[in-house]
Amino acid sequence: MISNHEIDYHIYGEELQFVEIELDPNETVIGEPGGFMMMDNEIQMQTLFGDGSQQSQSGGLLGKLLNAGKRLLVGENLFMTAFTNVGQGKKHISFAAPYTGKIIALDLSQHNGKIIAQKDAFLCAAKGVSIGIEFQRRLGTGIFGGEGFIMEKLEGDGMAFVHAGGYVIEKELKPGEILKIDTGCVVAYTAGVDFDIEFIRGIKNWMFGGEGLFFAVLRGPGKVWIQSLPISRLAGRLQQYAAIGGRKEEGGILGGLGNLLDGRE
Repeated sequence: MISNHEIDYHIYGEELQFVEIELDPNETVIGEPGGFMMMDNEIQMQTLFGDGSQQSQSGGLLGKLLNAGKRLLVGENLFMTAFTNVGQGKKHISFAAPYTGKIIALDLSQHNGKIIAQKDAFLCAAKGVSIGIEFQRRLGTGIFGGEGFIMEKLEGDGMAFVHAGGYVIEKELKPGEILKIDTGCVVAYTAGVDFDIEFIRGIKNWMFGGEGLFFAVLRGPGKVWIQSLPISRLAGRLQQYAAIGGRKEEGGILGGLGNLLDGRE
């Protein structure tokens, strides 16, 4: 088994973060296209088919196609970018968060080599980390679980970095301990956590509760990462505001009066 490259890092910022990764000579980090921010000289960039892990490169051309195709199912790009320090001393490269929230550093060696995460959460990782797919075991969970039937699977023994919206809280669940969460607020969890859904009871709750029809039910043991602001919720609010809230006369007297009447002031 080939271990992952060992990388050092530092996360900067509060609401809009970026992670700076320190590479020793010949060390490599892989990232999603579009996440790159800046890098020192003598770091070489290479586009890879798949995730660049040993797993994705096995099995010849067919194996590469299958592993790369899995990435499309979780909303990721067919290609990834590898950044290698080809110089003599330590070099630095940074990756930026795509929207307001937090970057979560995950040491896979401390989580039995596997983390299951929401789609589009992956930002970057040490070379050797495999980014694959995780099928929900229960059909109902896949259909109504908020993240669909397929989630993202990070495997290996190195560092991986994912991004979540708003504030992120980490909770450790004891064996048999249950936590109910809004389906969109689940960022990631360890492999030992059982993920299921629960139908919200009561007709009034369905119609007027405003919280959807289902809870995500997570049962320990294991660790769970939860976000306060899923990007889907933020996008929905912005779309709603654009559809019914915008006024051309917002800078005038009529706009101000309208804002008072509908509670926006």
